[in-house]
Amino acid sequence: MADMWLRSFRTALPTVRLAHGDDEVRDWFSFVVVPQYEAWIADADGVVAGLLVLEGEELEQLYLDPSWRGKGLGDRFVALAKQQRPAGLGLWTFQVNGPAQRFYERHGFAAVERTEGLRNEEQEPDVRYVWQPGE
Repeated sequence: MADMWLRSFRTALPTVRLAHGDDEVRDWFSFVVVPQYEAWIADADGVVAGLLVLEGEELEQLYLDPSWRGKGLGDRFVALAKQQRPAGLGLWTFQVNGPAQRFYERHGFAAVERTEGLRNEEQEPDVRYVWQPGE
């Protein structure tokens, strides 16, 4: 999961500084994400093609291996997230990530807040999205 996340992050966000080294990211997945959050992966013949992580009402992580972008996998993950959280979801994405913003807007999420990145470890301007059923 961590290696796919790192590949995806570096491909989708080449201008965003990683706040942690590769080994720290792997530890975070091993000791925090997997045991403490709700995590799903898409397995493609033994290789992680994508992942979805929910923490409470937050869509915490949705990353796809670069070779799996544009094939409907992200759509399936969002549908799963909405099924798991039918009362609504929130998420943050970086302002430089235009493709992610368009993706979430296409799935009914609305931008509700923009910040200069003071609350994220990357110190990167971000945008808050929320999805409420029926909106």
